[in-house]
Amino acid sequence: MDDAASKLKDAADVDVAYTEDIDVHTTALNPTHMHTLTLSDEDLLGTHLFSRKRLWNRVPLDEFYAEALERYGKEGAIDKEVEKRLVRKIDKLILPCLAVCYAFYYIDKTTLSYAAIFGIKDDLHLSGSEYSWLSSVFYFGWLAWGLPSNVLMQKCPTGKYLAINIMLWGILLMAQAASRNFSELAALRILSGAFEAIADPSFMLITAMFYTRSEQPSRISAWYSANGIGVAGGGLLGYAIGHIKGSLASWKYEFLIIGALCTSWGIILFFLLPDSPPTAPTLTREERLIAVARLKANQTGVDNKKFKMDQLKECVLDIKTWLFFLLGLFSTLIIRGLGFDTLETTLLGIPQGALVCIWIGLGAYLNDRLPPNSRTYVCILFMLPTIAGTLGFLLAPQHASTGRLICYYLTGSYQASFVLGLSLITSNTAGQTKKQLTTALIWLGACVDISGPFFYRAQDAPTYRLGIGNMLVSNCIEVLIFVALRIYFMRANRLRSAKVAKDTKALSATETGPVPHENETAFSDLTDWQNVK
Repeated sequence: MDDAASKLKDAADVDVAYTEDIDVHTTALNPTHMHTLTLSDEDLLGTHLFSRKRLWNRVPLDEFYAEALERYGKEGAIDKEVEKRLVRKIDKLILPCLAVCYAFYYIDKTTLSYAAIFGIKDDLHLSGSEYSWLSSVFYFGWLAWGLPSNVLMQKCPTGKYLAINIMLWGILLMAQAASRNFSELAALRILSGAFEAIADPSFMLITAMFYTRSEQPSRISAWYSANGIGVAGGGLLGYAIGHIKGSLASWKYEFLIIGALCTSWGIILFFLLPDSPPTAPTLTREERLIAVARLKANQTGVDNKKFKMDQLKECVLDIKTWLFFLLGLFSTLIIRGLGFDTLETTLLGIPQGALVCIWIGLGAYLNDRLPPNSRTYVCILFMLPTIAGTLGFLLAPQHASTGRLICYYLTGSYQASFVLGLSLITSNTAGQTKKQLTTALIWLGACVDISGPFFYRAQDAPTYRLGIGNMLVSNCIEVLIFVALRIYFMRANRLRSAKVAKDTKALSATETGPVPHENETAFSDLTDWQNVK
């Protein structure tokens, strides 16, 4: 056997039986062995709602993947109408869960801003720099726990792990209402950041588990657009909470109410959100088999719980990993100083939230209707209104409130670019360890911008030219990052095609067999560097 094919075979950890028509099966896929390999539903789901296997099941899923490919792995084995119905069912199962999580996630991140409007600065005697630090220390917890949390998630049921973290950050949010000084509030915010660190990476991982490469951009857009709902909902909640006349200060109600809602949702999510397609209790066994088999073309795997050091090394050495990190770093935008009073400020978030949903929807709609491999072009296109809006802030006079407000709303277009950028990770990064680490790094990049609040200095009010200038530079750098990603992907595709052609020619000349079939590599936990498919 050719050396290249041999290495691929070894990496896949399967015994390959080549045939002349390239209809290749591993030993695990041989029908004569299915009775000893198939996982039963009792193994996967337990026998009742509160069984240990349903609440925290870490059984290896390789045998289920093998059965799925044996049943539905051949081209045309899945009826198109059956698949469409299944995708709609998965949409109803996954997208509402992730969307509600993301809305709460964004509302949670705005609680400190609304608490400031409702008097927390005066009650806790916070200086200007202390308040800025409260906005930043949140990300210290995220930075410290982001990568360890992703490694831990690889060992845990994904949906359950996410739900537990949501419950914990809700509890910590409620605890912030009891803060008596800067130190107590800062400590609680650091812990909150640690437990929120898993949110975005887990959303992306779940999306990659359930959807094909072509479906991922629109699905990520669907749940990410819920941050627009969070902006609008946070504004409405903040406005309503600001009118509460109780025995506690208004800012305390902000933490208590939002925290209680987050905690309650975490409990619901623990039982509602499946951990992976093989363990989705609301799908029939046939639906779960099809849900797995239809993902074979992704060649990025579904769920593997073994941490691999070689994938860690590859992640660090891969240029695109650091391009995604920089994308997260420069995507952090902060806008202040429009000159509205406190309660009006909370209401400004409502139309901005609606526009975020529209921007993201437009990005997904355009991407779906352009030729394949157009995502980076769409990303660049939707950065342009953001750049125009940022320039408007710098050039428009301070008294032009309407014009500055329009500029503010234009800046939301970058959300569409960032969402499609996230889908580039799920579509182009393979290997469970590498995929989770790369996903974590883009969000760590967003957290590294801890200095963001300090660009908006009190002495620069009301124009905040330093802060707005920082935004403009960041936006322009993001455009360059998308250009660099496109060049990287084009080069990688050329090199991969050349290697496959060379290996195929060599194999043909020696008559040892063809390049391995996609069924062999679909769920073998190979990285995008290792897998020629």
